[in-house]
Amino acid sequence: MLRVSSPERQDWRAQAAALGFHFHTIAGEPYWDERAHYRFTLRQIEDDIEAPTAEIEAMCLEVVDRAVRDEALLRQLAIPEPFWDFIAQSWYRREPPLYGRMDFAYDGRGPAKLYEYNADTPTSLYESAFFQWLWLEQARVFGRVPKDADQYNAIQEALIAAFEAFDPGCYLHFSSTEGHDEDRGTVAYLEDCARQAGLATDYVPLERIGIDARGRFSDANDYVIEALFKLYPWEQVFEDRFGEYVPKAGVRWLEPPWKAVLSNKGLLPLLWQMFPGHPNLLPAYFDGDPAASALTGGYVRKPLFSREGANVEWVEPDGRRYAVDGPYGAEGHILQALHKLPAFAGQHTVVGSWVVRGEPVGLGIREDATPVTRDTSRFLPHAIVG
Repeated sequence: MLRVSSPERQDWRAQAAALGFHFHTIAGEPYWDERAHYRFTLRQIEDDIEAPTAEIEAMCLEVVDRAVRDEALLRQLAIPEPFWDFIAQSWYRREPPLYGRMDFAYDGRGPAKLYEYNADTPTSLYESAFFQWLWLEQARVFGRVPKDADQYNAIQEALIAAFEAFDPGCYLHFSSTEGHDEDRGTVAYLEDCARQAGLATDYVPLERIGIDARGRFSDANDYVIEALFKLYPWEQVFEDRFGEYVPKAGVRWLEPPWKAVLSNKGLLPLLWQMFPGHPNLLPAYFDGDPAASALTGGYVRKPLFSREGANVEWVEPDGRRYAVDGPYGAEGHILQALHKLPAFAGQHTVVGSWVVRGEPVGLGIREDATPVTRDTSRFLPHAIVG
């Protein structure tokens, strides 16, 4: 695994604009960054990323199967009781998932260590699935990478196949909150994949979804929503003023409700309980668990519902602390063993392994000058060389 400096394509911003990639710059700073790229060997991809992702995905499903049968665990995950059966029934029906992203600390040598699983509303999808593949094709032409370089990236093909497996007679709505360019771009990309799969689709802002007299959700044109992909976390749905209508609305959900177990940081201590010592896991405990005293080498304190590094607190062995502000924490915390991200050229690098319909399919890399990956962290492309 190497970080290699490389010249930018002169017209990449124009290409991004033409393709609808409008969030390539955030707050005046580059988000998409092709001034460097990462190189992996095929062995590193297959043995150190792809295989562990598949194994952890299977382990996660065992966690869900345990959690939906254990009210104490659902309570520990801060999932409201009125939704327990809703989640359990979606699991018992084996409602298929769409996608997720596991974030790993990996330096090209030791086992990749799972930081967390963004199983419900992961972004950085478009740039992983499409825009970095476009970069690779052009980088081969311009000599930025060898002509036989490849990329671990079957994300788009897998997404289209997943939508093809969806009920062909179903009209699928897509939704996200207004005013968020990255969320809107992610949903637009997924909707395009669904259309390529032959599905009829429409977009409705989350704020414009209504409820009819029969308790069914409807779009801005008063059409009943039968199936909905929502880029909106399940834990926020549960707290929303319309949340009480969700279990009986008759909607087919993407992601399915059982994903609420996996998108919760409480997944990490549950994985450690069930698979202690697994080489790709970090020791993790619920806050207040006496067993957490074993974390003598420092730890990271994460809220159960935290996203994009918000409210994460980093505690060094000598007691020094680094904290990120945000709106989370009232729901409870977990403690995870401190395992620092590798640094390449002074940047802290996290490897995102994409999963579609339960199968590992691709890679996205983000880096930051700080040890916590945030929504402003840069995205860099990658290539397989050797």
